[in-house]
Amino acid sequence: MNRRQQIKLTEGIDWPTMGLYLGIVIVGLLSIFAAEYREGDNIWNDIIHLNKNYSRQLMWLGVSAVLATIIWLTDSKFFTATANLLYAGGILLLLLVLGIGKDVKGSHSWLVIGGFQFQPAELTKLCTNLAIAKYLSSIETDFTKLRSRLIAVSLALIPCAIIILQSETGLALVYFSFFLVMYREGLPGVLLVIAFSAIVLVLSALLVDKNILFIIFSVITALVVYFSRREIKRNRSRLALILAIWAFCSVFVMFIVPFAFTKVLKDYQVRRIEVMLGKENDPKATYNTRQSMIAIGSGGLIGKGYLKGTQTRYDFVPEQSTDFIFCTIGEDFGFIGSLIFIGLYVALLLRIIFVAERQRSTFSRVYAYGVASIIFFHMAINISMTIGLAPVIGIPLPLVSYGGSSLMTFTMLIFIMLRLDADRQMVLR
Repeated sequence: MNRRQQIKLTEGIDWPTMGLYLGIVIVGLLSIFAAEYREGDNIWNDIIHLNKNYSRQLMWLGVSAVLATIIWLTDSKFFTATANLLYAGGILLLLLVLGIGKDVKGSHSWLVIGGFQFQPAELTKLCTNLAIAKYLSSIETDFTKLRSRLIAVSLALIPCAIIILQSETGLALVYFSFFLVMYREGLPGVLLVIAFSAIVLVLSALLVDKNILFIIFSVITALVVYFSRREIKRNRSRLALILAIWAFCSVFVMFIVPFAFTKVLKDYQVRRIEVMLGKENDPKATYNTRQSMIAIGSGGLIGKGYLKGTQTRYDFVPEQSTDFIFCTIGEDFGFIGSLIFIGLYVALLLRIIFVAERQRSTFSRVYAYGVASIIFFHMAINISMTIGLAPVIGIPLPLVSYGGSSLMTFTMLIFIMLRLDADRQMVLR
Protein backbone atom coordinates (compact mmCIF):
# COMPACT_ATOMS: atom_id res chain seq x y z
CA MET A 1 0.00 0.00 0.00
CA ASN A 2 1.54 3.34 -1.07
CA ARG A 3 1.38 6.57 0.91
CA ARG A 4 -1.52 7.98 -1.16
CA GLN A 5 -3.62 4.88 -0.47
CA GLN A 6 -2.79 5.08 3.26
CA ILE A 7 -3.88 8.72 3.39
CA LYS A 8 -7.11 7.90 1.59
CA LEU A 9 -7.81 5.00 3.96
CA THR A 10 -7.41 7.14 7.08
CA GLU A 11 -9.06 10.24 5.63
CA GLY A 12 -11.91 11.53 7.76
CA ILE A 13 -11.02 9.73 11.00
CA ASP A 14 -11.74 11.81 14.08
CA TRP A 15 -8.34 11.34 15.70
CA PRO A 16 -9.27 12.75 19.15
CA THR A 17 -12.02 10.13 19.48
CA MET A 18 -9.68 7.42 18.20
CA GLY A 19 -6.96 8.46 20.66
CA LEU A 20 -9.32 8.48 23.63
CA TYR A 21 -10.74 5.10 22.62
CA LEU A 22 -7.26 3.57 22.42
CA GLY A 23 -6.21 5.19 25.69
CA ILE A 24 -9.17 3.75 27.61
CA VAL A 25 -8.69 0.29 26.03
CA ILE A 26 -5.00 0.27 27.02
CA VAL A 27 -5.91 1.26 30.58
CA GLY A 28 -8.37 -1.62 30.58
CA LEU A 29 -5.76 -4.18 29.46
CA LEU A 30 -3.25 -2.94 32.02
CA SER A 31 -5.89 -3.04 34.76
CA ILE A 32 -6.99 -6.60 33.95
CA PHE A 33 -3.32 -7.63 33.90
CA ALA A 34 -2.71 -5.95 37.28
CA ALA A 35 -5.73 -7.71 38.79
CA GLU A 36 -4.59 -11.17 37.63
CA TYR A 37 -0.80 -11.17 37.48
CA ARG A 38 0.99 -13.11 40.21
CA GLU A 39 4.72 -13.44 40.87
CA GLY A 40 6.17 -16.28 38.83
CA ASP A 41 3.46 -16.30 36.14
CA ASN A 42 4.69 -17.23 32.67
CA ILE A 43 3.15 -14.29 30.80
CA TRP A 44 3.91 -15.48 27.27
CA ASN A 45 2.60 -18.96 27.99
CA ASP A 46 -0.61 -17.45 29.44
CA ILE A 47 -1.03 -15.28 26.35
CA ILE A 48 -0.43 -18.11 23.88
CA HIS A 49 -2.73 -20.56 25.66
CA LEU A 50 -5.33 -17.95 26.70
CA ASN A 51 -5.04 -19.00 30.33
CA LYS A 52 -5.83 -15.60 31.84
CA ASN A 53 -8.51 -12.99 31.34
CA TYR A 54 -5.93 -10.45 30.14
CA SER A 55 -4.77 -12.85 27.41
CA ARG A 56 -8.35 -13.50 26.33
CA GLN A 57 -9.08 -9.78 26.40
CA LEU A 58 -6.08 -9.25 24.13
CA MET A 59 -7.59 -11.79 21.74
CA TRP A 60 -10.96 -10.01 21.85
CA LEU A 61 -9.17 -6.73 21.17
CA GLY A 62 -7.74 -8.31 18.01
CA VAL A 63 -11.24 -9.42 16.97
CA SER A 64 -12.53 -5.91 17.75
CA ALA A 65 -9.77 -4.41 15.58
CA VAL A 66 -10.87 -6.59 12.67
CA LEU A 67 -14.52 -5.55 13.18
CA ALA A 68 -13.47 -1.89 13.41
CA THR A 69 -11.57 -2.18 10.12
CA ILE A 70 -14.54 -3.83 8.39
CA ILE A 71 -16.85 -1.08 9.68
CA TRP A 72 -14.45 1.63 8.51
CA LEU A 73 -14.37 0.13 5.01
CA THR A 74 -18.18 -0.14 4.87
CA ASP A 75 -20.34 2.43 3.10
CA SER A 76 -22.25 4.59 5.59
CA LYS A 77 -25.50 3.95 3.77
CA PHE A 78 -25.27 0.30 4.80
CA PHE A 79 -26.07 1.20 8.41
CA THR A 80 -29.22 3.13 7.51
CA ALA A 81 -30.34 0.47 5.05
CA THR A 82 -29.97 -2.42 7.52
CA ALA A 83 -30.90 -0.67 10.81
CA ASN A 84 -34.37 -2.21 11.08
CA LEU A 85 -33.15 -5.61 9.94
CA LEU A 86 -30.36 -5.58 12.55
CA TYR A 87 -32.88 -4.57 15.23
CA ALA A 88 -35.15 -7.48 14.29
CA GLY A 89 -32.14 -9.80 14.38
CA GLY A 90 -31.19 -8.52 17.83
CA ILE A 91 -34.70 -9.17 19.15
CA LEU A 92 -34.65 -12.69 17.70
CA LEU A 93 -31.32 -13.36 19.41
CA LEU A 94 -32.75 -12.18 22.74
CA LEU A 95 -35.75 -14.48 22.29
CA LEU A 96 -33.42 -17.33 21.34
CA VAL A 97 -31.57 -16.86 24.62
CA LEU A 98 -34.82 -17.40 26.52
CA GLY A 99 -35.09 -20.80 24.88
CA ILE A 100 -31.54 -22.18 24.65
CA GLY A 101 -29.49 -19.68 26.63
CA LYS A 102 -27.00 -20.64 29.33
CA ASP A 103 -27.12 -19.59 32.98
CA VAL A 104 -24.03 -17.68 34.10
CA LYS A 105 -23.84 -16.21 37.61
CA GLY A 106 -27.58 -16.05 38.07
CA SER A 107 -28.54 -14.61 34.68
CA HIS A 108 -29.99 -16.56 31.76
CA SER A 109 -28.52 -14.25 29.12
CA TRP A 110 -25.69 -16.13 27.38
CA LEU A 111 -25.40 -18.10 24.15
CA VAL A 112 -22.59 -20.61 23.65
CA ILE A 113 -21.21 -20.66 20.09
CA GLY A 114 -18.27 -22.91 19.29
CA GLY A 115 -17.00 -22.94 22.85
CA PHE A 116 -17.27 -19.16 23.24
CA GLN A 117 -19.85 -17.43 25.42
CA PHE A 118 -21.69 -14.50 23.89
CA GLN A 119 -24.19 -12.11 25.46
CA PRO A 120 -26.74 -10.85 22.88
CA ALA A 121 -28.01 -8.18 25.30
CA GLU A 122 -24.74 -6.31 24.68
CA LEU A 123 -25.00 -6.40 20.89
CA THR A 124 -28.69 -5.45 20.95
CA LYS A 125 -27.75 -2.04 22.39
CA LEU A 126 -26.05 -1.33 19.07
CA CYS A 127 -29.02 -2.62 17.08
CA THR A 128 -31.47 -0.56 19.15
CA ASN A 129 -29.38 2.57 18.72
CA LEU A 130 -29.41 2.12 14.95
CA ALA A 131 -33.17 1.45 14.90
CA ILE A 132 -34.00 4.54 16.97
CA ALA A 133 -31.72 6.68 14.79
CA LYS A 134 -33.42 5.26 11.68
CA TYR A 135 -36.91 5.93 13.02
CA LEU A 136 -36.25 9.47 14.27
CA SER A 137 -34.57 10.44 11.00
CA SER A 138 -37.44 9.14 8.85
CA ILE A 139 -39.35 11.74 6.84
CA GLU A 140 -42.62 10.19 8.03
CA THR A 141 -41.72 10.60 11.71
CA ASP A 142 -43.16 13.65 13.44
CA PHE A 143 -41.66 13.47 16.93
CA THR A 144 -44.02 16.13 18.22
CA LYS A 145 -46.87 13.59 17.91
CA LEU A 146 -47.68 11.18 20.73
CA ARG A 147 -47.82 8.20 18.37
CA SER A 148 -44.25 8.78 17.15
CA ARG A 149 -42.97 9.16 20.70
CA LEU A 150 -44.66 5.93 21.80
CA ILE A 151 -43.12 4.04 18.88
CA ALA A 152 -39.64 5.37 19.72
CA VAL A 153 -40.08 4.48 23.40
CA SER A 154 -41.27 1.00 22.41
CA LEU A 155 -38.13 0.44 20.33
CA ALA A 156 -36.09 0.94 23.51
CA LEU A 157 -38.36 -0.88 25.96
CA ILE A 158 -39.05 -4.08 23.98
CA PRO A 159 -35.45 -5.38 24.24
CA CYS A 160 -35.33 -4.04 27.79
CA ALA A 161 -38.34 -6.17 28.78
CA ILE A 162 -36.89 -9.33 27.17
CA ILE A 163 -33.55 -8.79 28.95
CA ILE A 164 -35.36 -8.47 32.28
CA LEU A 165 -36.89 -11.90 31.58
CA GLN A 166 -33.30 -13.16 31.25
CA SER A 167 -32.62 -11.98 34.85
CA GLU A 168 -30.10 -9.44 33.51
CA THR A 169 -31.59 -6.36 35.19
CA GLY A 170 -28.35 -4.39 35.08
CA LEU A 171 -28.01 -4.37 31.29
CA ALA A 172 -31.76 -3.80 30.95
CA LEU A 173 -31.43 -0.51 32.82
CA VAL A 174 -28.94 0.76 30.23
CA TYR A 175 -31.70 0.82 27.61
CA PHE A 176 -33.23 3.75 29.51
CA SER A 177 -30.23 5.77 28.28
CA PHE A 178 -32.11 6.17 24.98
CA PHE A 179 -34.54 8.50 26.74
CA LEU A 180 -31.68 11.04 26.91
CA VAL A 181 -31.39 10.79 23.12
CA MET A 182 -35.13 11.29 22.70
CA TYR A 183 -35.01 14.28 25.03
CA ARG A 184 -32.36 15.84 22.78
CA GLU A 185 -34.66 15.25 19.80
CA GLY A 186 -37.68 16.93 21.38
CA LEU A 187 -39.15 14.65 24.06
CA PRO A 188 -40.90 16.98 26.56
CA GLY A 189 -38.96 17.78 29.71
CA VAL A 190 -42.08 16.99 31.74
CA LEU A 191 -41.48 13.30 31.02
CA LEU A 192 -38.05 13.53 32.67
CA VAL A 193 -39.76 15.16 35.66
CA ILE A 194 -42.21 12.24 35.74
CA ALA A 195 -39.32 9.76 35.56
CA PHE A 196 -37.53 11.53 38.42
CA SER A 197 -40.77 11.56 40.41
CA ALA A 198 -41.12 7.81 39.84
CA ILE A 199 -37.64 7.28 41.29
CA VAL A 200 -38.60 9.36 44.33
CA LEU A 201 -41.77 7.29 44.72
CA VAL A 202 -39.81 4.03 44.59
CA LEU A 203 -37.34 5.26 47.21
CA SER A 204 -40.21 6.49 49.37
CA ALA A 205 -41.95 3.12 49.12
CA LEU A 206 -38.77 1.39 50.28
CA LEU A 207 -37.94 3.76 53.12
CA VAL A 208 -41.36 4.72 54.51
CA ASP A 209 -44.29 2.55 55.65
CA LYS A 210 -46.87 2.40 52.84
CA ASN A 211 -49.77 3.32 55.16
CA ILE A 212 -47.93 6.44 56.27
CA LEU A 213 -47.24 7.29 52.62
CA PHE A 214 -50.95 6.91 51.82
CA ILE A 215 -51.79 9.39 54.58
CA ILE A 216 -49.10 11.81 53.35
CA PHE A 217 -50.39 11.63 49.76
CA SER A 218 -53.97 12.18 50.96
CA VAL A 219 -53.01 15.22 53.06
CA ILE A 220 -51.00 16.75 50.20
CA THR A 221 -53.89 16.13 47.80
CA ALA A 222 -56.38 17.74 50.18
CA LEU A 223 -54.16 20.82 50.54
CA VAL A 224 -53.72 21.11 46.77
CA VAL A 225 -57.51 20.86 46.26
CA TYR A 226 -58.12 23.49 48.94
CA PHE A 227 -55.66 26.03 47.55
CA SER A 228 -56.80 25.34 43.97
CA ARG A 229 -60.52 25.55 44.72
CA ARG A 230 -61.06 28.64 42.58
CA GLU A 231 -59.37 27.07 39.55
CA ILE A 232 -61.30 23.85 40.15
CA LYS A 233 -64.62 25.75 40.10
CA ARG A 234 -63.71 27.16 36.69
CA ASN A 235 -62.37 23.86 35.36
CA ARG A 236 -63.65 20.61 36.87
CA SER A 237 -61.12 18.56 34.91
CA ARG A 238 -58.39 19.95 37.16
CA LEU A 239 -59.95 18.13 40.12
CA ALA A 240 -60.05 14.90 38.11
CA LEU A 241 -56.34 15.31 37.27
CA ILE A 242 -55.39 15.91 40.92
CA LEU A 243 -57.37 12.86 42.06
CA ALA A 244 -55.87 10.74 39.28
CA ILE A 245 -52.34 11.66 40.39
CA TRP A 246 -53.25 10.86 44.01
CA ALA A 247 -54.70 7.49 42.98
CA PHE A 248 -51.68 6.61 40.84
CA CYS A 249 -49.14 7.50 43.54
CA SER A 250 -51.09 5.50 46.13
CA VAL A 251 -51.42 2.42 43.91
CA PHE A 252 -47.76 2.72 42.85
CA VAL A 253 -46.29 2.65 46.37
CA MET A 254 -48.83 0.23 47.89
CA PHE A 255 -49.04 -2.38 45.13
CA ILE A 256 -46.72 -1.88 42.12
CA VAL A 257 -43.42 -1.43 44.00
CA PRO A 258 -44.07 -4.37 46.39
CA PHE A 259 -45.03 -6.54 43.39
CA ALA A 260 -41.80 -5.61 41.56
CA PHE A 261 -39.67 -6.37 44.61
CA THR A 262 -41.32 -9.72 45.29
CA LYS A 263 -42.09 -11.03 41.80
CA VAL A 264 -39.69 -9.30 39.35
CA LEU A 265 -36.39 -8.74 41.15
CA LYS A 266 -34.31 -11.59 42.54
CA ASP A 267 -33.82 -11.92 46.32
CA TYR A 268 -30.14 -10.96 46.11
CA GLN A 269 -30.99 -7.87 44.06
CA VAL A 270 -33.57 -6.78 46.64
CA ARG A 271 -31.04 -7.30 49.45
CA ARG A 272 -28.44 -5.20 47.65
CA ILE A 273 -30.89 -2.33 47.19
CA GLU A 274 -31.99 -2.53 50.82
CA VAL A 275 -28.37 -2.59 51.98
CA MET A 276 -27.58 0.49 49.87
CA LEU A 277 -30.56 2.30 51.44
CA GLY A 278 -29.50 1.26 54.95
CA LYS A 279 -32.51 -0.97 55.56
CA GLU A 280 -30.47 -4.16 55.94
CA ASN A 281 -26.98 -4.99 57.17
CA ASP A 282 -26.32 -8.33 55.52
CA PRO A 283 -22.55 -9.06 55.49
CA LYS A 284 -22.91 -11.34 52.47
CA ALA A 285 -24.81 -8.72 50.50
CA THR A 286 -22.33 -5.97 51.38
CA TYR A 287 -19.12 -8.00 51.04
CA ASN A 288 -18.33 -7.06 47.42
CA THR A 289 -18.97 -3.37 47.97
CA ARG A 290 -17.05 -3.25 51.27
CA GLN A 291 -14.00 -4.94 49.74
CA SER A 292 -14.24 -2.63 46.74
CA MET A 293 -14.32 0.49 48.92
CA ILE A 294 -11.43 -0.82 51.05
CA ALA A 295 -9.35 -1.39 47.91
CA ILE A 296 -10.07 2.07 46.49
CA GLY A 297 -9.55 3.76 49.87
CA SER A 298 -6.23 1.98 50.40
CA GLY A 299 -4.90 3.68 47.28
CA GLY A 300 -4.96 7.04 49.04
CA LEU A 301 -4.00 10.14 47.09
CA ILE A 302 -1.40 8.77 44.64
CA GLY A 303 -1.89 5.01 44.92
CA LYS A 304 0.38 2.11 45.86
CA GLY A 305 1.91 1.86 42.42
CA TYR A 306 1.26 -0.38 39.44
CA LEU A 307 1.20 -4.10 40.38
CA LYS A 308 1.63 -3.21 44.05
CA GLY A 309 -2.01 -3.27 45.14
CA THR A 310 -2.66 -5.91 47.79
CA GLN A 311 -6.47 -5.93 47.95
CA THR A 312 -6.99 -6.60 44.26
CA ARG A 313 -3.89 -8.77 43.65
CA TYR A 314 -4.71 -11.18 46.46
CA ASP A 315 -8.32 -11.75 45.47
CA PHE A 316 -9.99 -9.85 48.29
CA VAL A 317 -12.22 -8.14 45.73
CA PRO A 318 -14.58 -10.50 43.83
CA GLU A 319 -15.04 -10.02 40.07
CA GLN A 320 -12.05 -7.70 40.10
CA SER A 321 -11.36 -7.97 36.37
CA THR A 322 -14.99 -7.46 35.35
CA ASP A 323 -17.56 -5.52 37.40
CA PHE A 324 -15.04 -4.20 39.95
CA ILE A 325 -12.12 -3.37 37.65
CA PHE A 326 -12.22 0.26 38.86
CA CYS A 327 -10.88 -0.98 42.22
CA THR A 328 -7.57 -1.91 40.59
CA ILE A 329 -7.20 1.60 39.18
CA GLY A 330 -8.15 3.19 42.51
CA GLU A 331 -5.73 1.08 44.54
CA ASP A 332 -2.77 1.26 42.14
CA PHE A 333 -3.07 4.93 41.14
CA GLY A 334 -5.06 6.51 43.97
CA PHE A 335 -7.43 9.44 43.89
CA ILE A 336 -5.38 11.41 41.36
CA GLY A 337 -5.06 8.45 39.00
CA SER A 338 -8.78 7.70 39.29
CA LEU A 339 -9.58 11.33 38.56
CA ILE A 340 -7.39 11.28 35.44
CA PHE A 341 -9.01 8.02 34.35
CA ILE A 342 -12.54 9.43 34.77
CA GLY A 343 -11.29 12.49 32.89
CA LEU A 344 -10.59 10.25 29.88
CA TYR A 345 -14.24 9.17 29.87
CA VAL A 346 -15.46 12.74 30.27
CA ALA A 347 -13.22 13.86 27.40
CA LEU A 348 -14.55 11.01 25.23
CA LEU A 349 -18.17 11.88 26.03
CA LEU A 350 -17.61 15.57 25.28
CA ARG A 351 -15.88 14.70 22.02
CA ILE A 352 -18.75 12.40 20.98
CA ILE A 353 -21.25 15.17 21.71
CA PHE A 354 -19.12 17.56 19.63
CA VAL A 355 -19.12 15.01 16.80
CA ALA A 356 -22.90 14.58 17.14
CA GLU A 357 -23.60 18.30 16.88
CA ARG A 358 -21.63 18.75 13.67
CA GLN A 359 -23.63 16.16 11.74
CA ARG A 360 -25.88 17.27 8.88
CA SER A 361 -27.82 14.03 9.05
CA THR A 362 -30.40 13.43 11.79
CA PHE A 363 -29.55 9.72 11.65
CA SER A 364 -25.88 10.36 12.40
CA ARG A 365 -26.65 12.87 15.16
CA VAL A 366 -29.15 10.62 16.93
CA TYR A 367 -26.82 7.64 16.64
CA ALA A 368 -23.87 9.58 18.10
CA TYR A 369 -25.96 10.80 21.03
CA GLY A 370 -26.99 7.19 21.60
CA VAL A 371 -23.32 6.17 21.82
CA ALA A 372 -22.64 8.93 24.36
CA SER A 373 -25.70 8.01 26.44
CA ILE A 374 -24.85 4.30 26.56
CA ILE A 375 -21.23 4.95 27.59
CA PHE A 376 -22.34 7.48 30.22
CA PHE A 377 -24.86 5.09 31.79
CA HIS A 378 -22.35 2.24 31.94
CA MET A 379 -19.59 4.42 33.37
CA ALA A 380 -21.74 6.21 35.95
CA ILE A 381 -23.48 3.08 37.24
CA ASN A 382 -20.34 0.92 37.32
CA ILE A 383 -18.21 3.45 39.21
CA SER A 384 -21.09 4.29 41.56
CA MET A 385 -21.42 0.55 42.19
CA THR A 386 -17.79 0.19 43.23
CA ILE A 387 -17.90 3.08 45.72
CA GLY A 388 -21.23 2.13 47.31
CA LEU A 389 -23.46 4.74 45.68
CA ALA A 390 -25.46 2.20 43.66
CA PRO A 391 -26.45 -1.44 44.16
CA VAL A 392 -24.28 -4.11 42.55
CA ILE A 393 -26.16 -4.95 39.36
CA GLY A 394 -23.42 -6.30 37.10
CA ILE A 395 -22.74 -3.54 34.56
CA PRO A 396 -19.26 -3.56 32.93
CA LEU A 397 -17.04 -0.50 32.69
CA PRO A 398 -16.93 0.41 28.97
CA LEU A 399 -13.77 -0.75 27.13
CA VAL A 400 -12.12 -1.57 30.48
CA SER A 401 -13.91 -4.50 32.13
CA TYR A 402 -13.00 -7.96 30.88
CA GLY A 403 -15.52 -9.36 28.41
CA GLY A 404 -15.50 -10.03 24.69
CA SER A 405 -19.18 -9.17 24.11
CA SER A 406 -18.78 -5.83 25.85
CA LEU A 407 -15.49 -4.85 24.19
CA MET A 408 -16.70 -5.73 20.70
CA THR A 409 -20.02 -3.94 21.18
CA PHE A 410 -18.47 -0.69 22.41
CA THR A 411 -15.85 -0.86 19.65
CA MET A 412 -18.55 -1.27 17.00
CA LEU A 413 -20.65 1.51 18.56
CA ILE A 414 -17.75 3.95 18.36
CA PHE A 415 -16.47 2.95 14.93
CA ILE A 416 -19.88 3.12 13.28
CA MET A 417 -20.10 6.64 14.68
CA LEU A 418 -16.63 7.42 13.24
CA ARG A 419 -17.70 6.02 9.85
CA LEU A 420 -20.86 8.14 9.85
CA ASP A 421 -18.86 11.19 10.91
CA ALA A 422 -16.37 10.71 8.08
CA ASP A 423 -19.34 11.00 5.68
CA ARG A 424 -21.05 13.82 7.57
CA GLN A 425 -21.51 15.87 4.43
CA MET A 426 -24.00 13.24 3.28
CA VAL A 427 -27.64 13.37 4.43
CA LEU A 428 -28.46 9.83 5.57
CA ARG A 429 -31.93 8.50 6.31
